[in-house]
Amino acid sequence: TTILSRRCLLQAVQHTRVAVIQDQYSLMSPASAAIQKMTRVRVVDNSPMATKPYHRPPRVIHVYTKNSVGKVGDMVLLAIRGEKKKALIVGHKMSSGVMNPRFDSNNVVLLEDNGSPTGTRIRVPIPTSLRSSERQYSKVLAIASRFV
Repeated sequence: TTILSRRCLLQAVQHTRVAVIQDQYSLMSPASAAIQKMTRVRVVDNSPMATKPYHRPPRVIHVYTKNSVGKVGDMVLLAIRGEKKKALIVGHKMSSGVMNPRFDSNNVVLLEDNGSPTGTRIRVPIPTSLRSSERQYSKVLAIASRFV
């Protein structure tokens, strides 16, 4: 009986090791790292597209990066209210480094084709890490009221 109980115990330990390893890899997988295709986002400016209630939440249909994973400061293409709009990521749920804040939702600001923001005010604080690329996003930084 001791041999059988040792085998059962050994199998249980191996099973829990595999489960722990799978959990660790699922947390670190690049697919769930940040914003990618089909990610639901929250529009945080006061543009007409964002203030009206919508039946379906806006979704990312393209990420303009090399690896198709968007972080703070990257451009994305959204499907919102049956239209395609460009947007700038100003916050996401994943923690990204020591001095970058982690948000409760994936926040974006809608942009026109020329890069100027659609709205006139941003309703949430945006990370100060966007100030390092001020030349590229100066109009978005101008309408932001708070920085984190």
